[in-house]
Amino acid sequence: MKIYIDGQMLDESEAKISVFDHGLLYGDGVFEGIRFYSGRIFRLHEHIVRLYESARAICLTIPMTFDEMMEATLKTVAVNGLRDGYIRLVITRGVGTLGLDPDRCPKASVIIIAATIALYPKERYEQGLTLITCATRRPTPASLSPRVKSLNYLNNIMAKIESKLAGCEEGIMLNEQGYVAECTGDNIFVVKNGKVTTPPTHSGALDGITRHAVMELMGKLGIDCKEEVMTRHELYTADELFLTGTAAEVIPAVSLDRREIGDGKPGPMTRRLVVEFTKMANSEGAPVPY
Repeated sequence: MKIYIDGQMLDESEAKISVFDHGLLYGDGVFEGIRFYSGRIFRLHEHIVRLYESARAICLTIPMTFDEMMEATLKTVAVNGLRDGYIRLVITRGVGTLGLDPDRCPKASVIIIAATIALYPKERYEQGLTLITCATRRPTPASLSPRVKSLNYLNNIMAKIESKLAGCEEGIMLNEQGYVAECTGDNIFVVKNGKVTTPPTHSGALDGITRHAVMELMGKLGIDCKEEVMTRHELYTADELFLTGTAAEVIPAVSLDRREIGDGKPGPMTRRLVVEFTKMANSEGAPVPY
């Protein structure tokens, strides 16, 4: 495997960062997870836009132009000869000294990894996920905007640990007001009486690229979908639940806090969206120059 670090393609065994990198020391940086299918990178432009917006929000200067970042991402996939997989694009504050001051880091570092991924086993897409409500809350926008994909994911990791300890694959995270925000790593959608709702970003949801793609897809299919502030009651009484995310794609959820959702099986709308999203993902995207 070849990994891109600051303009070089390095073998995995040689791909290293300094122990004084602020991304390692303080979680100081941003990232993107991006999927590619059949030799095309899905929604590459949108992901890179979000990367630069996240960096700008934390006063992090990326030492590459937008077009250079697009080219480096495409090249990393091409060099590894992969047709289907996952890209992790990481921007750290760079090498500095001990201490929080970001001015001690003269230049940010860019890391691009292209590999394969399987977030959930195949049977979960067929049978659905079980969820709990996590005690760990989504950080308030007053502390850090949920639209920033920062390297500090400890909050999400703690919620994920709660889910795993409860014997579940995923967990619902609430915001400080007790409204539904998102899952530990995915956005969530509710299906009720043929209509679909999802929490708005101001409730603590990440402005997900896959979320947008699925909402766009539903528009083309004539499915009514809107953003709506919701409590757990709306989830408990839903006909169907499904999650979306770059790595997860579209996946059903059939249980929340030991309550069956609908009939406890993936519903017809979710199954349809899984099929239609797969078609979409495999038919569009930036072609990789092999």
